[in-house]
Amino acid sequence: MALYEHVFLARQDLSQQQVEALVDQYKGVIENAGGSVGRVENWGVKSLAYRINKNRKAYFTLMDIDGPADAVKEMERQMGISEDVLRFMTVRVDAHEEGPSAMMQRRDDRGPRRDDRGGPRGDDRGPRGDRDDRGPRRDRDDRGPRRDRDSNEGAAQ
Repeated sequence: MALYEHVFLARQDLSQQQVEALVDQYKGVIENAGGSVGRVENWGVKSLAYRINKNRKAYFTLMDIDGPADAVKEMERQMGISEDVLRFMTVRVDAHEEGPSAMMQRRDDRGPRRDDRGGPRGDDRGPRGDRDDRGPRRDRDDRGPRRDRDSNEGAAQ
């Protein structure tokens, strides 16, 4: 049997008990087909990056599944029919991670954040060696009139 990580998003107007009932329902589908569900993490209500079916927030839930592909397909088919499930994604993995997922770890336990250039966030990089100092900034009024904006040359009258 294969190992999967499955995440689904349920509507925000459901209660926590209704979300747990959904998890139990989909667990039953997997177990009836000969598989098993390991870790189940409820990540709670989180904001969505964009609206999905007029919802701005959703319950996020992670399930570790050990089962046949047919069981996962049946679970996904039922999720596609359900109005309570907004989105879902299943990924096949080589091994399930031990301990809490990255979403459940406290932010300070994950270590310092780094930007794309490898340095810590928010640090002052200092002067750029390849550019000269540009000098003080000028206000818009110091520049004088712009020819295309302030003159009437070429304007239709």
